[in-house]
Amino acid sequence: MPLKVHQFPCLEDNYGFLALDEASGLAACIDTPEAGAILRELKKLGWKLDLILNTHWHPDHAGGNAEIVAATGCTVVGPAEVTKLAPIDREVRGGDAVMLGETRFEVIESGGHTLGHIAYFDARDHVAFVGDTLFALGCGRLFEGTPEQMWGSLQRLAALPDDTRVYCAHEYTASNARFALSVDDGPALKARAQQIFAMRERGEPTVPTTIGLEKATNPFLRAPVLAGRVGASGEPDYKAFGAVRAAKDVFKG
Repeated sequence: MPLKVHQFPCLEDNYGFLALDEASGLAACIDTPEAGAILRELKKLGWKLDLILNTHWHPDHAGGNAEIVAATGCTVVGPAEVTKLAPIDREVRGGDAVMLGETRFEVIESGGHTLGHIAYFDARDHVAFVGDTLFALGCGRLFEGTPEQMWGSLQRLAALPDDTRVYCAHEYTASNARFALSVDDGPALKARAQQIFAMRERGEPTVPTTIGLEKATNPFLRAPVLAGRVGASGEPDYKAFGAVRAAKDVFKG
């Protein structure tokens, strides 16, 4: 039976995700941006929380762990860095697997935003929870890692099937689209940006996205193609990526 994903807004611009393994009736919470909102959604849905799956240690991703564990008794799974905020029950890293009932999540190393960041991929249903590594038309800031590390992480995600649904943790897409248009004037991006601006005007979420769509339009995945526009012609791919990321960091549009 397929994995069912319930998405809802949290905090100012985060999304909360609850994933239900329909075969077993067990649910997982991917990150814990806002404990109260997550617990309300669980109660509304009537789902039994079995796991918290943390992607990284930042407070808007793991800050609700303790309150949710106290309320549900669930098990916390995540990278070792999460212990900066709260205890975890099982430490995982790239190459590991986590079972939610009959759903198997592959753990993908995706450091760069933080050093130990990870993503979770359900190969049966083609669903990926990527935290703050990959966004719709964007990627996370390099708070701890290097351009080379983040480029490698993005390439691991880009290698997933094109129809993989990508659940990123923030609604940053309109801002990301404005930056993307400043470095890429391709027709595919222009068409997507228009759609995104219209969706946000209507208050609609732009998440999830897909791997195929991001490969076609995301300037960070397309960095080698755009290298000349950010002064990185002839540079290795990861340096071209770093130039695009640096341009986004100072973009004011």
